[in-house]
Amino acid sequence: MLVHDALPMRVVFGPGAVDRVAEEADRLGLRRLLVLSTPRQGGLAARVADLLGDRAVGTFDGARMHVPVTTVAAAEDVAAAVRADGCLAIGGGSTIGLAKALSLRLGLPSVVVPTTYAGSEMTPVWGLTEAGRKTTGRDPVVLPSSVVYDPELTHALPAAVSGPSGLNAVAHAVEALYAPDGTPVISAMAERGVRDLAAALPLVVADGADASARSVALEGAWLCGACLGATTMGLHHKLCHVLGGMLDLPHAETHAIVLPHVAAFNLPAAPEADAVLRRALGTDDVPGALRALARAVRVPDGLQALGVRHEDLARVADEVLAAPYSNPLAPTRADLETILEAAWRG
Repeated sequence: MLVHDALPMRVVFGPGAVDRVAEEADRLGLRRLLVLSTPRQGGLAARVADLLGDRAVGTFDGARMHVPVTTVAAAEDVAAAVRADGCLAIGGGSTIGLAKALSLRLGLPSVVVPTTYAGSEMTPVWGLTEAGRKTTGRDPVVLPSSVVYDPELTHALPAAVSGPSGLNAVAHAVEALYAPDGTPVISAMAERGVRDLAAALPLVVADGADASARSVALEGAWLCGACLGATTMGLHHKLCHVLGGMLDLPHAETHAIVLPHVAAFNLPAAPEADAVLRRALGTDDVPGALRALARAVRVPDGLQALGVRHEDLARVADEVLAAPYSNPLAPTRADLETILEAAWRG
């Protein structure tokens, strides 16, 4: 027996789709939107605020990676001051994560305009970081009410961000393929999403203005994110959440570096997932193909390149072992040390 929960997602996809944000707000009955972004994407925030007109009652451009609780508290204050009835988040995982936190804590619905390939906009997964520890959970209330994908907004995304961001999305699909609650629907989406991203990311990195490749990559991210949204996370995401929260590492790069090493550990125990990924990547060596793709799209070479000290690895292993999670194989401490050592060396 299998059970497949189809998440209630509305997606608007296509070049110029951002121009429809006011229409999406009206469809949801939202009249007082707080526009969210990171400091570097203030220009995009101003653009969507103009598109929203008097529906935009304020902006908060302080979104930060890993969603620190102090950032959420500051955004809550602004939302209360402007009497927001919803949020419009434009940006990547940091901004989308902030919108989810406001949905979780204040019940504010959100319209999301992704500008990276993170895929988190398609999931009911939230995360908050406090005192170096990242806590995650699942709650349908954080699922965006509308997701507006405009490939044109990704054209300015630098190659150094595009590649890791896309591999972050691939990681979502890889874990969904061996999740205990996977279904044939998830497998089909994962295969298509991984194939699209593997084909498009090298082209995107080579020529950021390649409109066709940008569109294919964004569609792949949508599919991979939806896979994560419908399944249980395993060792890969556990490791990356601990690394990111504890050491304040860049989210996408961490996922991209860790992915081949966890895949090498898990896939021998997940032959059906391995078969899907072999087809999607056109290879008999999935971990090797993931490593090659990471090199092709300029992912940093190992966790040490992100500033992780070798002595940090033991603390990470301790944290991962401290809480249970689903995985095809239950890793021992020695297994974790092997995976982390390989990821650290690159």
